[in-house]
Amino acid sequence: MKNYLVYISLLITVSLTAQNTNRKFISANKTDNRIEVKVSDGTYNILFYTSEIVETTFIPTGETALSSSHAVIAEPSISEVTFSEKEDDILIETKGLLVAIKKNPFQISYSYKDKHIISEKAGYIKNDSLETIQFNLDKDEVLYGGGARALGMNRRGNRLQLYNRAHYGYETRAELMNFTLPIVMSSNQYMVHFDNAPIGFLDLDSKGDNTLKYETISGRKTYQVIVGDSWYDIVDNYTDLTGKQPMFPRWALGNFSSRFGYHSQKEVIETIDKFREKKIPVDAIILDLYWFGKDIKGTMGNLAFDRDSFPNPEKMIKDLKDRNVETILITEPFMLTTSSRWEEAVKEDILAKDSIGNPFKYDFYFGNTGLIDIYSEKGNQWFKNIYKDLSEMGVHGFWGDLGEPEVHPAELIHATGTADEVHNIYGHDWAKLVYESSLEANPEKRPFILMRAGYSGSQRYGLVPWSGDVNRTWGGLQSQPEIALQMGMQGLAYMHSDLGGFAGDNLDDELYVRWLQYGVFQPIYRPHAQEGVASEPVYRSEKAKALAKEAIELRYRLTPYNYNLMFENNQTGAPLMRPLFFEDEINTELFDYSDAYLWGKDILVAPILKAGQTTKEVYFPKHSNWFDFYSTTTYQGGSVTAYKLEENTIPTFVRGGAFIPMTNTVNSLKLYDSNNLVVHYYYDDSISQSKRKIYNDDGTTVNAFEKEAYEILEFEAELKGRQLEIEIEAEIGENYNINNKTIQLVIHNMTSSPKRIKVDGKKIEGNWNSKKQTITIPLTWNTSEDKEIKIKLNK
Repeated sequence: MKNYLVYISLLITVSLTAQNTNRKFISANKTDNRIEVKVSDGTYNILFYTSEIVETTFIPTGETALSSSHAVIAEPSISEVTFSEKEDDILIETKGLLVAIKKNPFQISYSYKDKHIISEKAGYIKNDSLETIQFNLDKDEVLYGGGARALGMNRRGNRLQLYNRAHYGYETRAELMNFTLPIVMSSNQYMVHFDNAPIGFLDLDSKGDNTLKYETISGRKTYQVIVGDSWYDIVDNYTDLTGKQPMFPRWALGNFSSRFGYHSQKEVIETIDKFREKKIPVDAIILDLYWFGKDIKGTMGNLAFDRDSFPNPEKMIKDLKDRNVETILITEPFMLTTSSRWEEAVKEDILAKDSIGNPFKYDFYFGNTGLIDIYSEKGNQWFKNIYKDLSEMGVHGFWGDLGEPEVHPAELIHATGTADEVHNIYGHDWAKLVYESSLEANPEKRPFILMRAGYSGSQRYGLVPWSGDVNRTWGGLQSQPEIALQMGMQGLAYMHSDLGGFAGDNLDDELYVRWLQYGVFQPIYRPHAQEGVASEPVYRSEKAKALAKEAIELRYRLTPYNYNLMFENNQTGAPLMRPLFFEDEINTELFDYSDAYLWGKDILVAPILKAGQTTKEVYFPKHSNWFDFYSTTTYQGGSVTAYKLEENTIPTFVRGGAFIPMTNTVNSLKLYDSNNLVVHYYYDDSISQSKRKIYNDDGTTVNAFEKEAYEILEFEAELKGRQLEIEIEAEIGENYNINNKTIQLVIHNMTSSPKRIKVDGKKIEGNWNSKKQTITIPLTWNTSEDKEIKIKLNK
């Protein structure tokens, strides 16, 4: 009865914008968790995956259902769906979602736990050139989604083209970029995913008439409504639907040496030796297109080392491994007619076709080209073999560039459809190809795959997206937090930027350093740029080099915290970078805010995005006190401060009650020692109890958690009067060795020396630092046993 009353109130809201009046209800039938609704111009199929995910498909009269989804991999897992039909309406209910269907005029609406979510407006309509699905919006909703764009966090008011395309040298506005996802998220806490690959548009109320519209040239008329009790629940549910991101090798959290590009084997080794000489940590080097040719133009498609410039690549890869550095190679899907492999490509029949079945050839920046047809069995297997051969050579990371594809003529025909039908999923399916070939070559090694384009669900193939050829300017930097935050909400949590900016020969050390300092708290740490101005810190001025080194070393010290974020994302889909409205859900001013964000649950970051700033206004999310990472200052949740800036840091704060695991700096994460930790606890007397978990494994094994080859360290603090008790215990997987750990436990906000410290009942002396207001307690811990620390505080 309660849900029925919700439905009645809902009708009052939506009746003035009721659906297509020509659409007449005929009948409805339920089978398990599916409901078939016949109307005068077709059939609706409504399918529940869970009590928080429902899928609706419209099949027009005369058409057949297109069952394949490129995004969805989940199977329906709900059995409790109730169906009731009355004279005027139909109610379909789970314990969360309610789908209400008004028969006349025909109307479908959705609510979750007594709250209206969304309703179809005109529903499905076919126009001369586009098929559309329309929905009603509340007048005050803020809308996110559509993939990677630079538009401001609130994207309402835009009509967004769904056509992956690079935007060279963009700054603060970029309406069309490499990842255009058919996803909408609302400040009313729901998501709509349009489950269809062909190109089109996502209209987020561009006419100001409270209408959301999906437009496409063809394909499925399918969408999922996804809800949850929090933003985290929605992202978790969506990534359950489309796939969770596999964990990367731990080295992927380290510093990358990268530029456009390294011209020779000698230059590669000299650059890495320079990092080691300057004691700047580095874990990987990326080779741009000079690895297969001396010139930018004319050689794409060679996909083999140019032996003049790289006379012994096997030795180079081994020499890099000896220096604890991984090799990552760029690849593209284009096969130039001037490539050394062109005749092979034609003979092996691996290229997309023209209308009469010949390889489709066309001109673009790099030359006259064909495109590898990854949708044909021959093309797919041929490309896979390229990656497997390189993997067996010792390459354990691949960069897929130009995979929108950058130029993709509409007349070109793939084995499974036209260019426009597969354009937006080409990068997605290419990532799948690379992921599978990497695992086939090295079944126990986690792949690393950097891709410039993708689609809904690409995260399940281990895809690491980046924000394209951003301008090397302050305007370019300013758009980066927004792009990363938006993509994290849409499942692609490893969106990052070319640190320092890519396009243009702009030598600006302040910009460079501020960008690299921001990079400490973004998912992948990869300075990259055109080579006119060096992207690597080892080739910058002494001052810039020193400041960059300090930032990179902090990144490495945060490895235990960052690796735990990787695990959280793998398990729950939680973004590494999180908008502040994830924390302050009722503060509407935060809905369009990206100047600061959360790095995981417990670190608040406010990057410096303008030249010459001396202060930055920082808002501190409610429900917690926040501690300056670099001083003893405390800030109350809900407050705002004008924070004084330093050139060697950016504003960074830690949540009261948090445990932040850190480690010592190493020059490569291959040398990371998980048995030697520094764990910081931020004591806050307003918090009586807090608990955090820290995940760890060997950093390389595929599905280590599922294979019981892991450990989870659990830290719990409880304040009882004037006594602070900290308990440490471990959950050890069956296939993981029990270890002895050396831990420096650093407790912050100790304004006076404690009266007494006991570890496992034995009194010890801690090291109290009056200036830093910390007490450091050395611990030796066998993880097979629990450990208890009791601290008697002074009044």
